Parts: sequence; structure tokens; C-alpha cells
Amino acid sequence: MDRRAFLVMLPAAVAACSSAPVDVADPAAIQAAAYRHSGPPAITLFTMINNRSGSGAHTSMMINTPSQRVIFDPAGSVRHPLITENNDVLYGASPRIVDFYERAHARETYHVVIHKKNVPAAVAEQAFRAVVSNGPTPSAYCANHTSAILSQLPGFESIRSTWFPKKLMEQFQALPGVTERKVFERDVDDKQVAIDAFKG
Repeated sequence: MDRRAFLVMLPAAVAACSSAPVDVADPAAIQAAAYRHSGPPAITLFTMINNRSGSGAHTSMMINTPSQRVIFDPAGSVRHPLITENNDVLYGASPRIVDFYERAHARETYHVVIHKKNVPAAVAEQAFRAVVSNGPTPSAYCANHTSAILSQLPGFESIRSTWFPKKLMEQFQALPGVTERKVFERDVDDKQVAIDAFKG
């Protein structure tokens, strides 16, 4: 993509992937919120797709390590008092929280494409350390930061840096062993309604 095309497309990415105020949790709260999932170590990529244009709107990923499961939501805006967040990392990713997270993004104007790849435990732990040390993500950098982290991991060397969620999705889904599912909802075009309705 040449510079002119990039500058034309970037405002759409900025509008779609804009951050909420970053929460910083104390270590005790992070430790208390930790959730250990019994499934295999895995990295799951979430891509929010505009139902009208087909363009990517936001990127995030879930990391399941042997010790805990978290969601890295760079420049994200799905936040809730029942979820412990520290610098764009959401702790306590239980099935209930993950379901809420997916459904909060899916609404009449967007759906969520979910790609999962099982990985060795060491790779999952490396990904976990990377997102924890990443720090808060500026607006429009969701795909950029996620692709940069993924490209450092063994088995993900083919991932190239990108600013665009759909481009990252296409790279991720081309990896061997990736599974796919999609979440569609008909909620109103305001994810805050779903966030406010969640009771945990």
C-alpha cells in the first residue's frame, strides 16, 4: 500500500479502534482475578467486522496459558466493574466473561470473527508476558500492537505488521491448525447497552 492510500484509510481505523481511559489495577486485584482455563494452551484472535462495509473495525486476542487466561484488548472499550483490567489486559477470562466480551462487540452493525490456534505452553506464556509488558495502546494501534506481538512468537513468523484488523485476520487464518467461528447479534448499535446489562 502506498503512503497516500494508507493516509486515506487510516482515519477509519482511528474511528473504529479508539481507546477508553486505561485502568490500572493493583497486583493483589490482578492475582485475585486470575482464571485458569482447563483447555489447551491457545491464542485466539478476535476481529470485529463491519456488517455494512465488510471492513475490520477492531482487533484483540485471548491467550490461554497453563496458569491463566486473559484477553488483550488494545485500545478497546469493553470495560466493566466486574472485569479486572491493567493496561489493556483483561484478567479473569472465564467462559462467562468471554461470552460477554464477544457479545458486547456483536450487534446489528458488527459481527465478531474468532480464530483459535492451539500452541505449545511456552509460546502461550511468551505471548502472555508480551501483552503484560506492552503497556496501554494508543488509539488506532490495536492491529499494529497485536501483529507486532504475534510476529515475535514461534509459529507466527509469517505475521507481518499491519494497521488493519482484517489484514491481520487474513494472515492469522492462513496459519496451520486454525479454527474459525463467528458471532452475530441483532442488538442496537451501541455496545454500551450490552455492557450496562451485564450482571456477571
